[in-house]
Amino acid sequence: MRLLYTLLWRLALPLVLARLWWRGRQEPGYRQHWNERLAVYRRRAANDEPLTIWVHAVSVGETRAAEPLVDALLKQYPRGRILLTHMTPTGRATGRSLFGKHGARVVQSYLPYDLPGLVDRFITHFEPRICLLMETEVWPNLIARCNRRSVPVVLANARLSERSLRKARKLGRLMTEAARGISLVAAQTEDDAARVRALGVANVAVTGSIKFDVVVPPAAVATGMLLKNQWGTGRPVLLCASTREGEEEPILDAFQDALASAAPVPAAAGVAPAAVSHDLPAALPADTLLLLVPRHPQRFDAVEAMARERSLAVQRRSSLTQPGARVDAGTGVVLGDSMGEMFAYIAACDVAFIGGSLQPLGGQNPIEAAALAKPILIGQHTFNFAQVTDDAVAAGGALRIADAAELMSQAARLLTDDSARATMGASALAFASQHRGATARTLALLPPLTD
Repeated sequence: MRLLYTLLWRLALPLVLARLWWRGRQEPGYRQHWNERLAVYRRRAANDEPLTIWVHAVSVGETRAAEPLVDALLKQYPRGRILLTHMTPTGRATGRSLFGKHGARVVQSYLPYDLPGLVDRFITHFEPRICLLMETEVWPNLIARCNRRSVPVVLANARLSERSLRKARKLGRLMTEAARGISLVAAQTEDDAARVRALGVANVAVTGSIKFDVVVPPAAVATGMLLKNQWGTGRPVLLCASTREGEEEPILDAFQDALASAAPVPAAAGVAPAAVSHDLPAALPADTLLLLVPRHPQRFDAVEAMARERSLAVQRRSSLTQPGARVDAGTGVVLGDSMGEMFAYIAACDVAFIGGSLQPLGGQNPIEAAALAKPILIGQHTFNFAQVTDDAVAAGGALRIADAAELMSQAARLLTDDSARATMGASALAFASQHRGATARTLALLPPLTD
């Protein structure tokens, strides 16, 4: 099966490279460092560190999740370096933003395509002592070549949905062989661990989610406070974070309807969020600001056009960077078109909706919003983060909503009830605080990296 997989990769490679170039029209980062994707390197730079720890974080979410682990590894191995690999330009940019402070101790590269020769050249060039794949990344040839080169492969912060398990089983021996080549899986939940074991991994432990260990950067909080002041002191802010295609249009429609509604919003002080009726009128405060942050940068222009088609006044975050710049009183939507500022956006908001959950896309992680004590609204489709979302809802820090109309109803309730908003935010923070410690548990399981 792996021979067939490799042959298909070889045949598809010209199309993959063409698609890479095509995507570079909207995201120029895809046309940069292309040689790394083919494991073609210039003369190797001098490496003064005797130990290279390879961490693969495919894109933005995985790179953010890796932050506590990378920081802990650098602290535990003061004479080591981290090789941080990605598949997307946004992941690489996030890594540069998070770890640039470490200088040469964190080296970034794109992961080469999963062909044996490319993976061999990559390993020869960087000489990693161990490979840590973040969350869901399983590459059959990469794992096989690491096994042949005696490089242990660890799947860290692992999650595997029922849907992903079904897909993996369809690949038969190709995936089961790859699974057996993994030295250790540190799974987020018992359910994730059970599904990983079903693929044939022998060494599986439940460590929890490393994302709970992410430290909120004080600078991001300070930026958030500056943004809040820039947008208008006292103006309610509803954040819709990491939205995906098919979500922004209903959100904008519901937002427009909610602003136009004159129906009063009943107070719900003292009522647990999960017990609140879903039949509330969707009447937002008239000066509510919608902070809309699409997950993918290539969609910024399209989302701005959606807002303008509805006669909503829009300003971009990127146009508000000059000293003294302010959001106009008549602006209803701020488009978050910057990278690496999600913590600042969360700090600046009063209520946070987590996108990717109104459509069957699996959702995004609510932990960052919980760590900043924000009331969390989230849709029904959270299969990629099922356990953490269910736990946040059970703790009273998050509330599931059925659609965009209910999103605005619940946002209206929270934005007009200081007590309910504070109670829900405090529950979210308590939930996040109770689940810390996954990084230390993961490090304790890693094989010795020094002789």
